[in-house]
Amino acid sequence: MGCSRAGRARPFGWIGAAAVLLSAPVLLSGCFGDGTPTRFYSLGTGGTGGIYYPLGGGIASRLSAADSSATYTAEVTGGSVENVNRVAGGQIDLGFALAITAYQAHQGEGDYAGRGNRRLRVVAPLYPNRLHVLVGRRVDADGIEDLRGTTVAVGSAGSGTEQSVREVLGAYGISYDDITVRYLSFAESASALRDGAVDAAFLSVGFPAGAVLEATTTGGARLLPVIGTGVERLLAEHPYYRAATIPAGTYPGLEEDLQTVSMMNWIVGLDSLDPGVVRSLLNILGPGRVSLEQVHEMASQIDLEELRSSPIPLHQETERWLAQIGS
Repeated sequence: MGCSRAGRARPFGWIGAAAVLLSAPVLLSGCFGDGTPTRFYSLGTGGTGGIYYPLGGGIASRLSAADSSATYTAEVTGGSVENVNRVAGGQIDLGFALAITAYQAHQGEGDYAGRGNRRLRVVAPLYPNRLHVLVGRRVDADGIEDLRGTTVAVGSAGSGTEQSVREVLGAYGISYDDITVRYLSFAESASALRDGAVDAAFLSVGFPAGAVLEATTTGGARLLPVIGTGVERLLAEHPYYRAATIPAGTYPGLEEDLQTVSMMNWIVGLDSLDPGVVRSLLNILGPGRVSLEQVHEMASQIDLEELRSSPIPLHQETERWLAQIGS
């Protein structure tokens, strides 16, 4: 029988995906010129202006080079939420996701209340995001609690950042009813701060972040600390946040370490994902990580020991790999 290439189903969201949650991810198939079967895998990343996409492209190319019988493609997506939804629906095989999105999707909480997917797994760790809270040059605010009554950029609608902002504000007793919400990308947030279109912006991102550099350098924005009883409440209620700092000198005007919170980024897949894919990925992020640092400096912050603090269960092959490297 000859080889054929089967098309991947069109994305149809979490609700429509429910019917296929018990099946393995859909794989495209084809042939090399000699008739050897090849497999096609996709990796959901993010927008072209962020960290997810270039890093995902580097990972995909190295996965393809490591396995001559497979081709991996990094897809431009809306980020964390879209990636988790499409992994769950079988339209992509791997996806980058913030811990909050992976946790809520697995547990059926927050935006995924009543729609949890217990087959979602962490395959590998990425790097930690730091929460950057920026205010414009004319804004009189010393902390998050001072943002009531202001106009705030909370990230793109439905993004992992926007999910996190709601929890962070809630920990300080602030809801969206207390502010004027603007759903903006990181680049849009930086421009809006510079132009005075928003008073504050939240960016959950690795550092140094280009949008934050732009906002602080050309826009005169400054960073607020994430401190006080609000952050204590946040850390107590949500297991995927950690106390963290943004080092002095990271951005213009930042003369001392700034207290904030961090959240890990993860690579997720379903429990049916091919173990060989998992092991190849872990090898690239472990022994082969140095070459990824040439793609993006954030790769230097990838630490496979983070697997021991995964917010959801690990893929079974990841568990085996972790057991083999020891405690």
